[in-house]
Amino acid sequence: MKIRTRKLIGTIALLVLVVVWSLLGMAVAQIPVLAQSYLAQVIFYVVVGLGWVLPAMPLIAWMSRPDPQP
Repeated sequence: MKIRTRKLIGTIALLVLVVVWSLLGMAVAQIPVLAQSYLAQVIFYVVVGLGWVLPAMPLIAWMSRPDPQP
């Protein structure tokens, strides 16, 4: 697969990942335990805010892999 195709697929996958991640984060943030504790909210939002990076790293590495030489 050429790098242009990988980048197109990877870009679409990253957009889907970010949208799904944020919607799940918003849904989980409605749990009453989080609403009652400021500290729990801070920890939750830091983890969720940075958490999407871990699944995105292998995808970005795959996207930027050079084309095989013929």
